[in-house]
Formats: sequence, structure tokens, C-alpha cells
Amino acid sequence: MGDVRRYSEQDIQVLEGLEAVRKRPGMYIGSTGSRGLHHLVYEIVDNSIDEALAGYCERIDVEILPGNVISVSDDGRGIPIGIHPKEGISALTVVFTVLHAGGKFGGGGYKVSGGLHGVGASVVNALSEWLEVTVDDGQKTYFQRFERGKYHEPLKEIGTTDKTGTKVVFKADSEIFSELEYDYEIVLKRLREQAFLNAGVRIVVSDRRGDEEISEDLHYEGGIKSFVEYIHKKRGFETLHEIVYLKTQTETSQAEVALQYNDSYNDLILSFANNIHTTEGGTHETGFKNALVKTLNEYGRRCNFLKDGEKLIGDDSREGLTAVISVKLMETEFEGQTKTKLGNVECKPMLENLISEKLTDFLDENPAVAASIMEKCLVAKKAREEARKARELTRRKSSMDGASLPGKLADCSERDPSLTELYIVEGDSAGGSAKSGRERKYQAILPLWGKMLNVEKSRLDKVYGNEKLMPVVTALGTSIGEDFNISKLRYNKVVIMADADVDGSHIRTLLLTFFFRFMKPLISEGHIYLAQPPLYRLTCGKKHLYAYSDSERDQCLKDMRAQKPDAKIGIQRYKGLGEMDPDQLWETTMNPENRVMIRVDMEDAEAADETFTILMGDKVAPRREFIEKNAQYVQNLDI
Repeated sequence: MGDVRRYSEQDIQVLEGLEAVRKRPGMYIGSTGSRGLHHLVYEIVDNSIDEALAGYCERIDVEILPGNVISVSDDGRGIPIGIHPKEGISALTVVFTVLHAGGKFGGGGYKVSGGLHGVGASVVNALSEWLEVTVDDGQKTYFQRFERGKYHEPLKEIGTTDKTGTKVVFKADSEIFSELEYDYEIVLKRLREQAFLNAGVRIVVSDRRGDEEISEDLHYEGGIKSFVEYIHKKRGFETLHEIVYLKTQTETSQAEVALQYNDSYNDLILSFANNIHTTEGGTHETGFKNALVKTLNEYGRRCNFLKDGEKLIGDDSREGLTAVISVKLMETEFEGQTKTKLGNVECKPMLENLISEKLTDFLDENPAVAASIMEKCLVAKKAREEARKARELTRRKSSMDGASLPGKLADCSERDPSLTELYIVEGDSAGGSAKSGRERKYQAILPLWGKMLNVEKSRLDKVYGNEKLMPVVTALGTSIGEDFNISKLRYNKVVIMADADVDGSHIRTLLLTFFFRFMKPLISEGHIYLAQPPLYRLTCGKKHLYAYSDSERDQCLKDMRAQKPDAKIGIQRYKGLGEMDPDQLWETTMNPENRVMIRVDMEDAEAADETFTILMGDKVAPRREFIEKNAQYVQNLDI
């Protein structure tokens, strides 16, 4: 998407200085934890991707070196090294030392680009202990080193070459970041995404920190079609038809969509704008969803799949759908600092026209594929109608019973939801202890018993009337699926309290799968918690301590022996919550002053979706592969 032209210092425009970055790094990279650390890598890689988008780069090498040093090199044109007309120093130095300096601000360097509003290189430099840049311009090699954003020597010539490209090597600053260890899998996942979104670009990712070096060559000529194929293969889905690929282009933008239906009950729609994953969607995703259901309804009526008065709704049209939407624009407008929602108004009609025109043509030209898609949607429609009947039956039954809340629920007396907590407790025995030991004013207890429904293998209609799950739904008050309403949530904290063993882990996972699939905002808005009951009780005379891990037990034992070397110390290993009396359960697991809880968040909803599909679905091969790959990381399998 760009004329072949020289990339020079004239294309580098300066907007403002760099002082604020080290003072307020969170404003520029989101956090100074693991997420922000990894963001540094993406910002430098994005510059190389921009060269690829412009048609000048074919290969990018990303290496994690010993000491958690990052190296990113490409075979693009090389950052311009000439003297900048306004700044009077090398354009390369400007790019790495001045905020909002780059080839992305109308100078003509790039037509489309990703990156963090063009601040990438300078921000990474400002937040690095040191950073080194080497540039080949086809004739000479140039080098410059920076330390915490500053340089002692200007850009210098260090050799001759017939190659072109840029190499950036940097070490994140320990004065800024609380976490300095890169996760190879996180880097690999993001860069695999980039390779899919930029068909033909080769990204080689390597981890050279361990005894054995790991490397992966990411190169997908099929682009986003390969992306959909990869998702289905990894999750073990049976696909219903060939991948449908649609594309449109104007002078200032382009959009492409790859979609395919599979045998699952859940949809996965991944949308991107200029290679940035728009996790909150936006105008491109809205346009796609609107046009998809409209197009399928029109086709269904015209080809007699739908009777008069019948119509699909959005959920029907997306059951079992995997779709990747990628738009590339000259000017992107994102909502919010984190760039997770696209705001460009022109994208909605562009996607609507693309789907309504080209998907209609595809369906007309491929009647067998069209029939399999329509049959999938009609089965989803029937299941939705069955779910509605089951829901109405459940409501009628509740009103006839005259009981709006489940019988086993021990509710709290406080009526302000912002102050209340619901403990979902495994088993009647632990439920009894929790009821006796709780703070009745603001803590409610709901015991669960028996085997719970695995919703990953069930549609919504199977949930209604389920004796294990419906008490949870009723107690929370929000309903589920399309009727979900978080404003009706009766408890601010929903705490899953299960035994610290394999069965307890299974129950936690089943409940989390249920919340993720049918009540997702409970997780995304931070209402779901996991209680952490202690594993051990150590007693020495009248004194006792609780330990929540083996290492904590060992430390407690050491401390007790240091205080009373000759005393006898008793160690009790709790096998379940039911072994604790009410006072112990309150003291260790429910008292806000002492308890340890983990809040469940959805930092990466796509990864969570994938994990639930693999572990809780009915396909054996991907689950076996996941377990074999991750077995080395397992600790404390019995807790």
C-alpha cells in the first residue's frame, strides 16, 4: 500500500519532547509490570512491521538474549541517518530521543502503521537501561548507543555494507520495571498474530537464555485464512466447510475477513486495526456482526431455509463461528489510551458492504457451504427457543413454589450489594461450617454438592433447570446469556470456596467455565474470587499457625523451632474444608483481616477462551497436547 520511494530524514516530523516518559511510564506502556515489559518488544517490532506493510521488509528476527536483553532486526530500508532539517541532528537520533517523532505523522514515510501513536522507539529508549541501534543503508553501517534515553556520542559510521536494515538491542531498566523476565510464550503468541496479519512476512522468534535455544519460524502466505485454520487445528474443532475469505480496498483503507464455522457452541471473533488487536471491538466488528445476521436472514428467506416470519438473531448467526477481521487505515481513531476499541466511523459501512455484497455472492456460488452454514444457524435458533421455554418454565416453577431464592442459600441481612459477599461452597459439610462461622450481616453461603454440568459441552438450554447451576443463577440475581443484567447482581464478591485437592480444582474450573461462557461480565468487572484455604495447621502448645503452601509450612516450622527448640510441634494437613470447625474456617478463609483470596480477571480473554475449549471440551487430542506441553510447569498437583 505505498509507492516505492526513498525513506529519508524529510519524512521524520517532530511533535514534542521526551521528559515525561520516565516520570509516568504507565501513561505510555500501560504498566510497569510484565505487561508493560513485553510491550517494549512489540513497539520495536511494530516499526519493522510498518516497513513490511510499506513493502520494504521481508524478514524480522526477534531474540531474547541472556540477561533478558532483546534484539530486533529487520531487512527494511533502515531508519534514516541524515541530518534532520529542524533538529540539526541525525534523524535516527531524533526517532529515539524525541517523543512523537517518526515517519507516521504525515511526512509520507508510511501510509498505514501500527505502534503506539508513533511514540514507540523513543519510549522504549527512555525506559531502557541501555539501547543500541545499528543501521545499514546499503552502503555504510551506522551505530549509536543510548543510556536511559540519553546519548554521549552522536551517530557514527562503523563500516561498509551492501545490505539494508535496522537492528535494535535493548535492556529494560530495573529502575522502572518491577518484572524483568520475558515470557517466551507471550512474545511468541503476539508475534505469531503479527505474522498471520501480514501475509508473507517472516518473523523468526528465538529464546537464547537457556541451555537449549528455542526458535520458531513464523511465515504464513495464507495470512488471516491461515490464522483461522491455526485456531481450529489448535482447539481440535471439526470444521463445517472451507474458509471464506473476503476483501475490499479503497484509496485510504482496506478490510479483510476470514471466517469458518465449526462444531462448537461458542464463537470467537478476533478483530484488528493496523495490526493492533482491538479486544473491545469497535466499528469494524459492529459492522461485521450486523451485516452477517442480515445477510444470512436474507439468504435464508430467499432460499427457503427460513419460513415466513422466522428470523435469526445475532447469537444464532455466530454459534460455532471463528472469524478474523483485519482493517488497515491511513488514520486510526481508537477509544481510550490502550487502543482496544476502534472508533473510525467509516469502518462500519465498509464492513457492512463487504459482508452483504461479497458473502452473498459466495453463498450463491457455493450452495453446499451455504446449506451447512444455514443448518448450523437453524440448530442454534432452535436451541435458543428451547432455552427460552426452559427459562419460562423455571420462572413459572419458582413463582408457583413461592420461593424466589434457592432453599440451601443462607442469605445475609445486609441489602446493599456493594457490601455483600456470596461464598459458593463445595459440599454440605463445609457449607455447614461456613454458615456457622460466617459474618451473617454481609456474608451469604450457598453449598453445592454432586457433579456439576460442564457447560463447554452443553448449550444454554441444558443450563436451565440444572439443579447444580440454577441455584447459583438464582442467588446471584443477574440471569444468564442474553438476559444477563449485572445491575441486578446481589453480591459484590462471589467467592468460590472448594477443597484444596483435584476434585476442588475441578469444581472451581467448572464454575469458572460457566461464568466465562454465560456471565462473562462477572469476571471482566472483577466480581469473581477464589478462596485460598490453608493446607496446614501447625500447633506448638497453645500457639497455632496456618500455612497456605509447603514452603510456608517449612518457614512456620523453622520459626517455631527457633522460639522453642525442645517443644513438640503438631502438623495437621487439611484434606478438605469440612475438616475445619466454624471458628477455624472463619479465621483462615473468611475473615477479611486474615483471609487470602485470588481475584479472577480476564487480562487475556482470548487465551482463557482457548484454555477452556481445550481443557473442558470433548476433543481429546488437543487436551493431551496441552497437558504434555505444560506438565513441566505443574506444582502441587494435589492442591
